[in-house]
Amino acid sequence: MIRKSAAAIAALMALGLGACSERQEMAANPKVCFEFKTTKPATAPATGAATAPAIAPPIAGAEGAAPLEDCVRKWAYALAPSRDEAGVVAEAAVAACNVQLSRWNQQSLGQPGSDIEANSLITGQPTTPIAEHSAFAGSRALLYVVQARAGRCAAPPITNGVPDGLS
Repeated sequence: MIRKSAAAIAALMALGLGACSERQEMAANPKVCFEFKTTKPATAPATGAATAPAIAPPIAGAEGAAPLEDCVRKWAYALAPSRDEAGVVAEAAVAACNVQLSRWNQQSLGQPGSDIEANSLITGQPTTPIAEHSAFAGSRALLYVVQARAGRCAAPPITNGVPDGLS
């Protein structure tokens, strides 16, 4: 009797796991994926032609978030296939972007009010601009990991172990 119960439980568990796999297959939505476009190096201009710089200089202030977000998105998509929990993968993506986060923090240090503690508009808790930068990076990384997994999205092009466009 016990053997029959154990066999029945094992069969139900196998069916349950099979249903989970089917649900995951059906849940993919590639429409949520970000399309990474490869940028080609600028070609040599015609003789005597004026050219604009290929890369714009970094912009201080709120726009300082753009390089960080680009880095976090690329690393999150690249690391998303990992079997680790999404939060762990998101933390790894943020860690890979510490240079961009540090640059944004450094840019904000010279801004008026950068040393003032205020309540977060998101949580209502006391915070600082630098703490909000870190929270921004973490939340965006988590979003991109889940997005990449949900859509089974392609990773960005990678050269020498680093997503293209990042140094």
